Amino acid sequence: MTAGLRAGLIGLGSMGRNHARVLAGLDNVRLVGVVDPMGDTNGWAQGAPVLSTVEELIALGIDYAVVACPTALHEQVGLQLADAGICALIEKPLADTVAGARRLVEAFEARGLVAGVGHIERCNPALRSLRTRLEAGELGEVFQVVTRRQGPFPHRIADVGVVKDLATHDIDLTGWVTGRRYESIAAHTVHKSGRAHEDMVSVAGRLTDGTMVNHLVNWLSPLKERFTSVTGERGSFIADTLTADLTFHSNAAVATEWEALRAFRGVSEGDMVRYAIPKREPLLVEHELFRDAVLGTSQDICTLRDGLRAVEVAAAVLESAASGQTVTIKTEELAAHGA
Repeated sequence: MTAGLRAGLIGLGSMGRNHARVLAGLDNVRLVGVVDPMGDTNGWAQGAPVLSTVEELIALGIDYAVVACPTALHEQVGLQLADAGICALIEKPLADTVAGARRLVEAFEARGLVAGVGHIERCNPALRSLRTRLEAGELGEVFQVVTRRQGPFPHRIADVGVVKDLATHDIDLTGWVTGRRYESIAAHTVHKSGRAHEDMVSVAGRLTDGTMVNHLVNWLSPLKERFTSVTGERGSFIADTLTADLTFHSNAAVATEWEALRAFRGVSEGDMVRYAIPKREPLLVEHELFRDAVLGTSQDICTLRDGLRAVEVAAAVLESAASGQTVTIKTEELAAHGA
């Protein structure tokens, strides 16, 4: 491994420890410092010096930093890095408020810095294959996207609810695989764990091209499930992102001689195909893509503007749940610096 880029990490929690592991073995990158006020009693820093403040990390002269601290601190830490001229990969969600996410977009773009958001599902092999197939028109017109993201309560999460912690995954991946934005949202939430934040959300939405969207997200289920289904005129793609499997269920072409039924364009069960997909670790792929973006050899990352859109939709989900009304998504486009 060459010395290459000098990288830093902020936060050694459940995601931070994995970022440290990947950074320590990433080609053309050297992990030179980790920030965590609690120290590193478990050896998760991979031998890198553990610092108490972001200022100490900046003083080491890093090229980019990975921000894996609690969501409520993303804006503060991100702005510190932008002010210091340092590129950043910020864990999802980008920020805990829409206003904070916008300030981050503006700060990094104003300085011409590479910055991205860790929406890791974009690097899942099944979803990357699904997106490629949709772009190639293999499904024809897309009618509906359905996701289910369920599992036990994660005790590591204290500052946000299930919408910002988990539903942002599905919000981003839906827009990414379809190439469309959300137009409207109707949502319901449930509070059962005694915490201030929601534990379950059911979302019905509509994309700008009319595609129907449904999300069911909770951390009240003993069953862990990561399911994405995209249905269109030629059948359905089913992605299991826990196993990174992608299957296609095709519509069968069955002729009918019954004249009264010819007017109804129904579907029937056809062939099922499970694709053989190379399965690389999504977090490693995410880091490779961001490293290449910093080096200027690739732009295949989730941008801060993408992350902002996910935060905007998540805010609309919470607004709809609180009001009981359908919410129209109004995205305020920021001026593009250097355009």
